[in-house]
Amino acid sequence: MIDYVRQLGGEALGTGPLAGGAAVAVWSLDTRLDVVGGLPVAEAARVLDAAELDQAGRRRQPADRHRYVASHIGLRLLLGGRLGLAPAEVVLVREDCPGCGGPHGRPAVAGGGVHFSLSHSGDVAYVALAPVPVGVDIEEVPGGRAVADVLGALHPAETAELTALPEADRPAALARVWARKEACLKGIGTGIGLGLVEPYVGAGPSPAPVPDWLLTDLPCPPAYAAALAVHA
Repeated sequence: MIDYVRQLGGEALGTGPLAGGAAVAVWSLDTRLDVVGGLPVAEAARVLDAAELDQAGRRRQPADRHRYVASHIGLRLLLGGRLGLAPAEVVLVREDCPGCGGPHGRPAVAGGGVHFSLSHSGDVAYVALAPVPVGVDIEEVPGGRAVADVLGALHPAETAELTALPEADRPAALARVWARKEACLKGIGTGIGLGLVEPYVGAGPSPAPVPDWLLTDLPCPPAYAAALAVHA
């Protein structure tokens, strides 16, 4: 599993471990950057596909559009590096949803070759690449109001664990739960549409075991929580 997170900055990516590696790798990105991996965010139309540009355009706030575009440029750079393709040549598709069979399941690369997951929260994005299904999630620690809003939607054991904590400790613990749960659900391909009860991931310092998945917390900036789920 991963015990460190690589940093994707403004400098162009070198050749080497990305192109030939088949291991699980996680990268972080500051989505406020104006240049990602040597590619200017302002020139996104050269790199992103029509669907990504449409999604970017739906963000009303310029800062939100910038974060979205920066994270997707980073994703394409990392996928292209792993596959030996230019970022614009990476074709992204959606797998069938495992719940309903519709075309809105886990994002994937056309033709396979690598599995990936992208998450962004606040000013940080995480990208995970793996030879098997994978999910990654990063969450900014929420305010106390969010704990009250979500508490009853979690697994009963997680609700009990959070309730047992001092009130000041609950937001950070909720961020851990949410990141762990989202990582698993992204790996499965269902997302949170089916609710937040399952899988049980625990609110403690270490994640609870999840059948068929290797779940681990990831290093992350202060006031965030992050997790990685890799299909076992």
